[in-house]
Amino acid sequence: MISVDLKGRRALVAGVADDVGFGFAIARALAEAGASVCLACWPPALGIFETLLRRGKLDASRKLSNGQELTFERIYALDAAYDTLDDVPAEIRENRRYAGRGDFTISGAAQQMKEEFGAPQLDVLVHCLANGPEVHKPLLDTSRQGYLAALSVSSYSLVSMVRHFAPLMPRGGSVLSLTYLASERVIPGYGGGMSSAKAALEADTRYLAFQAGRKYGLRINTISAGPVATRAASVTGVIDEIVDYYAANAPLPEKLTTREVAEVATFLASPLASAVTGSTLYVDKGFHAMGKALGDSKDHL
Repeated sequence: MISVDLKGRRALVAGVADDVGFGFAIARALAEAGASVCLACWPPALGIFETLLRRGKLDASRKLSNGQELTFERIYALDAAYDTLDDVPAEIRENRRYAGRGDFTISGAAQQMKEEFGAPQLDVLVHCLANGPEVHKPLLDTSRQGYLAALSVSSYSLVSMVRHFAPLMPRGGSVLSLTYLASERVIPGYGGGMSSAKAALEADTRYLAFQAGRKYGLRINTISAGPVATRAASVTGVIDEIVDYYAANAPLPEKLTTREVAEVATFLASPLASAVTGSTLYVDKGFHAMGKALGDSKDHL
């Protein structure tokens, strides 16, 4: 029987802030497959996450199928808007939510991992990072600052993370990110430049797969996940409507779960996907294949 086996491998999942999003689900699935899991969390959210862990509020979500408990080998503070501390404005460095977090930049997190673990330090890198400060605004009303902020954290951060973490990874290592169908179709309500950021993320995945594949032997893929009503998605204000629309019109007429996306991520992280790179893999109950909404009973045949 073929099974996903990640024993002896270390994964870093960047962009976890709670136990209901894709990041946590992927971390859990990787641990189920035997991987050691580290997290990277946005500093303003990290304190809350640590409190939830300490008070046992996440205990139920951390139960694995074998009865063991999901533990995190290390939790790093990471603000993916910054490559080095020199890039960080004084008002951010002095903010109390960043106090005591050390070097929370992308290069800082990579350096910490390099110093704390023997080589290879990292086998699987998962990018679950996205932020569009004006996502609630139509693209037509999005400011230059809001647009560039969306691209910085949601897409360029993948480029920076591959550049800084690839030297820590062995040949055959896997890098994954999450994208969305708004990169190629109009999704009303998904604004603020986030659609452009996801399109850039997919294009960058192809280029990084070629360049990091030739230079480091890494595989780089992205998952185009269907909508799930996570806390992060709720900022759009239309996520429930989109989830219901997908479920009504997809070839598999049911709601997607974070676990289903996490299981595909675990496959892509494993040697079973050794020939898969530069790909955008749809995990959305087949909705991406549809060209027409279901309008009457005949459409359901």
